[in-house]
Amino acid sequence: MTTDRVDQRVVTRDQAMTPGPASAPTSPFRETVQTERRSVTETGPAGSEMVRRIIVLVFGLIQIVIGLRIILLLLDARTGNALVSGILDVSRLFVAPFEGILNSNALSSGGTALDVAAVVALVGWTILELVVLWVVGIFRREPA
Repeated sequence: MTTDRVDQRVVTRDQAMTPGPASAPTSPFRETVQTERRSVTETGPAGSEMVRRIIVLVFGLIQIVIGLRIILLLLDARTGNALVSGILDVSRLFVAPFEGILNSNALSSGGTALDVAAVVALVGWTILELVVLWVVGIFRREPA
């Protein structure tokens, strides 16, 4: 973002009376106007870019939590651990809208489980992110 600003300053100087033709009046003062032009460049993202970055951050955090859920359930992590149970509880909030889309929500083999609902949720949140970014991009003004 670049803004131009014009600063004007008037400088009055005393001049000695200069001899001239008798018919030409002379003034003891002379005004000089000096104009300075400065270009001020402000760096940083524009408003729509900042909104886009915030959207990507929020959806990225959601996707990370869901990805951690998938990995922890595949590794058969101990749910008695506070960190594991915290991640599973938080991710349940984002996976819940996508449960029941497929006939089975999880595939189990031995002690591990593939949370199919979490995989569907990961894809669903990614599609939702792309749609929201597309809508924000409609209102974005690019320089001509």
